[in-house]
Amino acid sequence: MANKPLGMGVVGAGSIGIRAALQHFSCADVQDRVTLAAVCDPAPGRAEAAAAKFGVPGHFDSLEALLEDPGVDLVTICSPISLHYEQGLMAIAAGKHIHFNKTITVTADEAIDLIAKAERAGVKIVASPGQMTRPALREVRRRVREGELGQLSWAVTGASFGSYHEKEGLRQGTDVLSNINPAWYWKKPGGGPLYDMTVYGLHSLTGILGPAKRVTGMSANVVKEREFRGEMYPCDAEDNTLMVLDFGSGVFAFVYGTFAGTVSDWAGPSFFGTKGTIVGLNHNGQPITADAGHHAYGPHVTGVHADMEEAHVFEDMMQLVDWIRDDNAKPIATAEHAAHVVEIIEAALRSSETGEAQTLKTTFQQV
Repeated sequence: MANKPLGMGVVGAGSIGIRAALQHFSCADVQDRVTLAAVCDPAPGRAEAAAAKFGVPGHFDSLEALLEDPGVDLVTICSPISLHYEQGLMAIAAGKHIHFNKTITVTADEAIDLIAKAERAGVKIVASPGQMTRPALREVRRRVREGELGQLSWAVTGASFGSYHEKEGLRQGTDVLSNINPAWYWKKPGGGPLYDMTVYGLHSLTGILGPAKRVTGMSANVVKEREFRGEMYPCDAEDNTLMVLDFGSGVFAFVYGTFAGTVSDWAGPSFFGTKGTIVGLNHNGQPITADAGHHAYGPHVTGVHADMEEAHVFEDMMQLVDWIRDDNAKPIATAEHAAHVVEIIEAALRSSETGEAQTLKTTFQQV
């Protein structure tokens, strides 16, 4: 595969499928490495419309049909999180390499099973959000690990839902590619701000501090319905969660996934120690700079991609492309890291139900 472009299959032509995959991989500068081979979506007419707009040779209404396309070497799964495990199993059985959009799966056991089955099948998988592809976060990790903050005390990260999905620009049109209902984000399983937004901060936090050891959480579903384009939709996913992570050696972190309010830079953890602080990307008030030769999201985000939406997801997908073409090009956005973050989310929700701290079983090797 090192001598020919890989064929990309896009699973889901919704908001992420369009912004993270179809727009980026239809650009001329990647065609020597990867081309759009097929797109599938169960919504009537959506896959066909996406194929016509972005010049994709194949369009299908089902994943089964896409996986039978011999031109597809790898897939990016851009569907609701609750579908990721089943679709991942299908892609592995078909021998297709996989990029999972965040979050990899609903449960850690699902992620662990996918990792094991993929390894046995010789299938390579990566998962967004690969936060540690960002040079600035890798510099934060260096400063924390080398003691520039002195004795580390605690950290904080998190995100809130707000009304982002209801107001997202790609959902305000009238055609099949711009009238995309976001209601799944508010429903179990796989909905809620933890799986959708806090996952970024958790990847950053654990990428810098390493795997967490224990989790204590409190969680509730507060907003019972949301409005989208004049219609009301029921919401049952937890939308107000606070948790404390124990990293060992007396280092703790406060993490939140809520329907409103933030106390930290979005996806950028803040750290507090005896010699100072890192708040977002400022160390004791001074901006943190990293490799000036790389974009903020990573080395693949160059040219037109730097100005496009979801460039961080494009970076993660290109890491898979590189890995398929060169077995030595190990990715940063690993499935093992993603499985650990999913377990943290699960453990926080379980702790809320039981009132007990939860010990984590997963870990990952940092790249």
